[in-house]
Amino acid sequence: MHAIASAIYRLALALWVGGMSAFTFVVTPVIFRTQTRDSAGKIVGALFPVYFRFCLVVTAAALVARAAAGGAFTGARQLAGTFLVVFCLAIVSYHTFGLAPRMETVRERVVSLETAPEEDPARHEFSRLHGISMTLNLVVILAGAILILWYKTFQR
Repeated sequence: MHAIASAIYRLALALWVGGMSAFTFVVTPVIFRTQTRDSAGKIVGALFPVYFRFCLVVTAAALVARAAAGGAFTGARQLAGTFLVVFCLAIVSYHTFGLAPRMETVRERVVSLETAPEEDPARHEFSRLHGISMTLNLVVILAGAILILWYKTFQR
């Protein structure tokens, strides 16, 4: 059981960091480079529900597999790794169920990000929320990368 759970944990981490990085650093920039800002926003906005569900699944799978592998809650190093996974799962949950729906609601109030004036309150609020969203996304990617790099450290 330990070996299988450990393999699932490593796979979940790889999917977590690889999937999030591919979407963040490859897919999204290509869409914004090849489409108008408004069209790109609609495309990426349509992908977000799938992306956020994916993030939830891989972080939850990492947590479950880590616990099943044993040692996730014993010793300072193991606790630190488990805390990091729980922390990321909390961020992804907030992002999925709190921040993303709020961003969508605000985004619907902006007719066009291409033509809306900078002083438009809805545009300003969307930009603020977008900044928070990007920061949280990068934190989760970085934390996943740390977990991969520290994998041997967090083992028994």
